[in-house]
Order: sequence, then C-alpha cells, then structure tokens
Amino acid sequence: MSAYSFTPPVNQLISLLCYDELLHHLLKNRFFKYGLPFVVLMVAGSFGLREFAHLRYQFRKSQLLTPGEAEKLGIKMKRSNQVTLESEYEKIREIDLDNWTNIRGPRPWES
Repeated sequence: MSAYSFTPPVNQLISLLCYDELLHHLLKNRFFKYGLPFVVLMVAGSFGLREFAHLRYQFRKSQLLTPGEAEKLGIKMKRSNQVTLESEYEKIREIDLDNWTNIRGPRPWES
C-alpha cells in the first residue's frame, strides 16, 4: 500500500450507503442547504424572465387595427386630420383652471 492512497474504513462506507444518513449528511451541508437552492432560483428565474420578455416583444409586434377593421368591430375612430395638437390645446385653454371646488365623492360605507 502506498503512502498516498487513502482508503476509508469499511464502516464509514457502509454508513454512507444508508440513504437516511446520506440525506441527513447532505442536509447538514451548507451548500445543499443554502447554495444549491439559490443557484436553482437564479437559473430558473433567468429562464422565466426570458419567457416573459419573449411575450412582451411577441405582442408588441402585433399589427394595429385599420379603420375598416375597427368599423367592423363597432369602434368609432376619428380621422387623423380631425384631431390635431392645436385643436386639443384650444380645448384645454378654454377650461377655467383658477375657479374650481374640490368635491368629495361618496365612500362605499357612507351610502
């Protein structure tokens, strides 16, 4: 037998082969208790995040409704020349922002 080879005693090998003791030994190990769940969470989280990002970009590419399709669905759209920035500015400018009163809305439990 050389001085560099290590052979564990047979009693230790038999005790480690018992599943209960092996599981107990692994659960006491800090890596299996804290490190492995963290690594699994990071890897699984990256795959989950990839799926959510894929959904985001998949639905962003969807086409907008054309005016003809919108009419078929019952949606009334204004023409693009009907609504302009200047017309909306005029509507806002006509509103009197200095004379107003704060009206408290009824709460569900006050009815």
